[in-house]
Parts: sequence; structure tokens; C-alpha cells
Amino acid sequence: MDVYHLITLDPAHFHAALVQKEMYADVSPVAAVYAPLSLDLTEHLARVARFNQRAAHPTAWQLEIHAGPNALARMLREQPPQGRVVVLSGRNRAKIERIEQSAAGGFHVLADKPWILRSEDLPRMAAALDTADDKDVIAYDIMTERYEVTSLLHRALVNAPEVFGALLPGTPDEPAIYMDSMHRLLKSVAGVPMLRPVEFFDILDQGEALSDVGTHLVDLAQWIAFPDQSLDYRTDIAMLGAHRWPTTLTGEQWLRVTGGAKIPPALSEYVQPNGSFDYYGNNFVSYSLRGVHVQMNVRWDLEGVSDTYVASFHGAKSSIEVRQGEAEKFVPEVYVVPNSAALHGKVGAALRARLAVLQTEFAGVGVEERGGEFMLTIPDAHRVGHEAHFAEVTRQFFAYLKNPKSLPAWEKPNMLAKYYVSTKGVEMALQRP
Repeated sequence: MDVYHLITLDPAHFHAALVQKEMYADVSPVAAVYAPLSLDLTEHLARVARFNQRAAHPTAWQLEIHAGPNALARMLREQPPQGRVVVLSGRNRAKIERIEQSAAGGFHVLADKPWILRSEDLPRMAAALDTADDKDVIAYDIMTERYEVTSLLHRALVNAPEVFGALLPGTPDEPAIYMDSMHRLLKSVAGVPMLRPVEFFDILDQGEALSDVGTHLVDLAQWIAFPDQSLDYRTDIAMLGAHRWPTTLTGEQWLRVTGGAKIPPALSEYVQPNGSFDYYGNNFVSYSLRGVHVQMNVRWDLEGVSDTYVASFHGAKSSIEVRQGEAEKFVPEVYVVPNSAALHGKVGAALRARLAVLQTEFAGVGVEERGGEFMLTIPDAHRVGHEAHFAEVTRQFFAYLKNPKSLPAWEKPNMLAKYYVSTKGVEMALQRP
């Protein structure tokens, strides 16, 4: 018997479709879509159709499409809330209202980041989560990067004192946690080249880099450094500094990225006299988390071989790092770097012993010595890819629905902490001359 039913509300980003890349136990194959008739809707339908038509492990979704204005009001009026899960992605400025109304209506909510773009909306987000509790429903943030194997191994080793030691506090100039993420404007999704809608470049609706994709980095920093602990943004976080800068697209590059769209009047303030467009998709932020200094660069470039990522956590015995650059052939890898030559042997022995314990969860993961550092060797079976992580998050979400008491108590306060950093960081950058 099907217990749950998916409702996709006004999909404006491809992540909504990735929730349906697989089928799920106890979830009806009949899913509803409520949205205005638009290219966003047709592209969403095409993505789900491709999942149904693929040769290997095709899905079997049946979509009931409700195309027209006032999608949220119509959904609330026409759908019984029991067992319904509202999936939200895109339309970031309006997202918190849709979360609020869906939760108040008795619907579960599975919402892609970001939930809010302004720090003044933190009380609204807290109230929406409280409303979900009162209605016995769950509102959950799609944090896919927690399911990346390198993130899981990073967390495991940072919390192995015999390998890492204690997390150092660092300083504002030499932080204990440093993260750098570069995304590309031109990429493919599910094997299909993806064009960016004009709305993507409206930073008031989409958000700047830190308030959008940067939420993953902020989430990982606290999830790795303080696992299973509740954080209070009012006492545990001190914002230290931030700035922003644009990625400039020539007229020809704008046409390539958007598929020939014109720059709308609403974005004219970002157009330079030569016709180039300044996309404010780059942010730097510095803050402390329970006295541990953190720095992040979150950036968007036009194109390249791949996205890149660096994350370094510095401990008393070693640094645990994830690197995804040219040296790694743009595949994320985990490194353990002892703090000194004197510690090399002890850290190496402790690392091998820890990996032996981790074999039950990470079968086949080994280690290679590379000069003065160690690199983990990760079998391909553990590298399922970013798109597959949406199904992993969704399966975990349904597990929480079946057993609400298993939802960790720290998720709610840590969501508030995450969005405090992501929104305040952008606001600090805007205030900088």
C-alpha cells in the first residue's frame, strides 16, 4: 500500500526533478505537479520523462499535471494533506512563504536550498519549523553533500582523535577550517547541456553564491566539526568579515549561457557600457564557530573541465583535507597531512587502524603514502555522483517520516545556524565599500 505521495510545486530548478530520479518504497508512482504553464514546467516534465525512458533501471512515474496560475493556493485547496510531500526547488525569494503555508496546511515539505536569502527571515523559518512540529509533519532541507563519500570520510577522520587530534581554534588570518568551492555556469545535468534561465542571474531571487550553494559549505563545516551537537547561532557564531565580486560575462557568453535570452530591464543595473554583464556570484566570508575560525570562498566561473572544491580542517596532529582539482583529475579525494615529520609514522599507523574499523561502512577504502602525506583510495562503488545523492536524501527523509522520533534534535537549531551565516555573510559583503 502506498503511504506517501509527491507533489512538486512550481519547479524552477532541476533539483526538483532529481528527487524523482529513482522510485521509493511506500511512495505512490502517481505524483502531482502544480505550476504555471512555462518552460520551467516543460523542462521539469522532460527530465522526469527521461528517467522513465532510460535503458537502465527506468523509473515509472505517472504525473498528474495541474498547469495554471496560483499554484500554491490551488494545491492547498485540491490536495488532501495526509501523506503528501511538497517538493520545492528554485523561486528562492518566495520559498519560505511556500514552506510556511505547506506546513500550516499539514503537508510534509522536502525543500532544496536555500530556504531564505535574508537574515530578517530567520524568525519566519524558525516559526515554520515549529508549525511543522505542531502539525506532526516534517520540513526538511536537502543537504546532498552530507552523502558524498569524501564528506563522510572527512567527518569520520576529523572525529578520530588518534589521527586528527583536537580541532585547533585557528585565527582570522589562519583559520582552522578553510573551504573553497568553484561552480560552473555551463554544465550538463543527466547528460543534457543545461541552460541557465534569466532568473538565475537575479541575485535578489536566486541569491548570491554564499546564500545559495554556499549553504552546503556552511552545513558541512558544522556537521563535520561538531557532529550531532546543537548549535545556537546567537551565542556560538561570530561574523568577522565578508566581501563579494562579480563574474563578468561578455555579450556572447551571456547568449551561450542563457540560450539567446535578452537581458531584462530588471537586471540592467548589472550591465556595463560595453554590453557585458556582472553576475555577483562570488562571496568570501570569515566567522568563528564556537571559537573555531572558519573562512569560505564560494565562486561561480563561466566554464571549465569540472567544478572544484577544497576543504581543510586543521587538528593538533594532522590536517584532513578534501581536494578536487587538476591534480585529482577533478575527482574529490581525501588527504591526511601530518603536522610534522615526527608525527608521520604515528598518524599513518592510526589512520590505517581507523580505516580497518571503517571497513563495515566503507568497504575497500585504503590508503597510499604520497610524500609526507596520505591519500585515501576510494573504490568507484562508493562514488555514486551528485545527482544520486538526491535519492539518498529522499530515502532518509522518508525514513524520518516513518519514524519521526529518529529525526535528530540538532537539525532544527543547526539549520538556523547555517542560514544565519549564509544570509549575514552576504549582508556584510553588501555593506562593504
